[in-house]
Amino acid sequence: MPLTENQIREFGLTARKLRQRIVTMIGPDNPGHLGGSCSIADILTLLYFHRMRHKPSDPKWPGRDRFILSKGHAALGLYSVLCECGYFSPDELATIKQLGSILQGHPDMLKVPGVEANTGSLGQGLSIACGIAMAGKIDKLDYRVYCIMGDGEIAEGQIWEASMAASFYKLDNLTAILDKNQVMATGTVLERYDTNPHKEKWLADNWFVIEADGHSFADMDNALERAAGNKGKPTIIIAHTIKGKGIPFAEGKAAFHNGIMNQEQYREALEILK
Repeated sequence: MPLTENQIREFGLTARKLRQRIVTMIGPDNPGHLGGSCSIADILTLLYFHRMRHKPSDPKWPGRDRFILSKGHAALGLYSVLCECGYFSPDELATIKQLGSILQGHPDMLKVPGVEANTGSLGQGLSIACGIAMAGKIDKLDYRVYCIMGDGEIAEGQIWEASMAASFYKLDNLTAILDKNQVMATGTVLERYDTNPHKEKWLADNWFVIEADGHSFADMDNALERAAGNKGKPTIIIAHTIKGKGIPFAEGKAAFHNGIMNQEQYREALEILK
């Protein structure tokens, strides 16, 4: 069933709040992964508030859908949505990257409720997602596994080993989402390490490939619905996004992959997002 206008409006407000939390966690004059966290805020909102089965009151509920953030440096986005869902208190966000905090620069499954895997060593998340999806098949559980990767990250060879394995084992309970924001840490994907063509590569590995606007809730929801109905092969959604989405001075800028907002930029970002 297509999303209603009210749902789209509510998801938009939630995604805006996630971006507020991301900006606040980074703060002024501190480095932080603003760009890649903001580019997936809409996708995270749709997954956690509409598509995924999960229980913040019972993070290890066996029937839950699993989410893997392969691009673990975008942990601020994941922390924001987990907090918004109620997995932990908003007070924890003020402790980000501090000694003793549960919230470090990359997700830690042993410390953060709702985190399914330690990620951050780029290229490993899809392999983990494959293992979890395979376990679901073996245990005859009907959960789905979602894995977000970056379009720079997929230069890693392990991604393609996992891609072939997912296809060989017909992991149709796995949906990968490629955050195609076209910008890496030091420049554009095209300039630094061109991982294109994306659609053709995944088709060659016998995946069901869908392209969607990663900032359109309606478009992404339709893609996720199609993925859920796909049988016999894994699905990848190539989500076209904008690095730093929602913060004009950061949009499409490699400088804000893990950049520093000055005091003026910090105030501007919060003003835009409030």
